[in-house]
Amino acid sequence: MKRLIPLLLLLAACSSGSQPGTTSVPGQGAISVTVEPNPIRATQVSGNTYDFPFEVVIRETGGRPLNVTRVSVNVTALGGLSVHRESWDAERIRSMSYSTAIGARSEVRYRFAPRKEVPDERLFGGVNAELTVDAVDDTGSPTSASTTVTVTR
Repeated sequence: MKRLIPLLLLLAACSSGSQPGTTSVPGQGAISVTVEPNPIRATQVSGNTYDFPFEVVIRETGGRPLNVTRVSVNVTALGGLSVHRESWDAERIRSMSYSTAIGARSEVRYRFAPRKEVPDERLFGGVNAELTVDAVDDTGSPTSASTTVTVTR
């Protein structure tokens, strides 16, 4: 189980993708979130070591500037068993050199290429992560979006 944690942390640190969900109210900021590519394709470096290159894209879709306030992830395995949860507030996101500000009708992209050990390649067939991004627009109105990502080899 200890060796499974790095893969799950990888997904927790970066996941999102297949079916973006957006909460939208007319006249307020709204966001969508995707991961490119999805599924994430693991590239074997050597032995049990893999690179997981992907890009998280957060788009403002409601026509108002906003700020990302939190990114949360719930990683599941083995048919939906929750194995890891983590969240990053705006301060932590900025400490990673990412902007939390998104202009109206614009986007931010967070690129990742973590290198992780995967002790059993069968894990590629059963790990999913739901990523949720919370934000607030320039009027103080909250918005959120979520999506799910998978990993393949």
